[in-house]
Amino acid sequence: MPGTLRDILDAAARGVFPPPDGGTTVVRQHSPRDAGVLAFTAHSVVFTDEDEGWVRAALKAVDCDALAAAVNPRFLAAFMERTGRSHDTIDLLSVAAPLPGPPDLALTELVGLGHPRVAGSRRRRDGVRAWAADGGVLVLGYGIGGRLEVAVEVDEGVRHRGLGRTLASAARHLADEPVWAQVATGNARSLRAFQAAGYRPVGAEALLSAY
Repeated sequence: MPGTLRDILDAAARGVFPPPDGGTTVVRQHSPRDAGVLAFTAHSVVFTDEDEGWVRAALKAVDCDALAAAVNPRFLAAFMERTGRSHDTIDLLSVAAPLPGPPDLALTELVGLGHPRVAGSRRRRDGVRAWAADGGVLVLGYGIGGRLEVAVEVDEGVRHRGLGRTLASAARHLADEPVWAQVATGNARSLRAFQAAGYRPVGAEALLSAY
């Protein structure tokens, strides 16, 4: 079993996952900014700088199937109270390999980074870069575990034309390492776009933020 959060993510990007043994692995945070939970098939990973003994006691106190304890609302509420962090939603976690050559659409890199999607990314990621397309925005930055993460936004007036899929695919052309996407599980439109762009679901994620 890999020993750090980055090790676990790098392995998952290659299709190598923690053993499906119903267990939970506790690892240290990669940075002070990000704590949370990764849920893979029959195995969870809690990344936190809190005491591991507290984590395991809090998981044990959750009255539910052990396979789901780490993403159970009762555990996440206790986790937030313990750390003073906030949590929005549980996301589906997907990853895709980089692609050669330039993107299939014209992109203009943004300099001011004042777009709301970009501002949100800068709170969650380092080294954020953003590009504008006709009707959409693509953002790349380094987030949980130092991995490269993508976010896209499509203007309302040009939706249902495949631009979200094209932007998600463009991120793979702009990268030289695996690209990760977190999408709220109820956002079916975005999930379809990323899957159509070749992103492979690998698990679920609950991010606890310090801001």
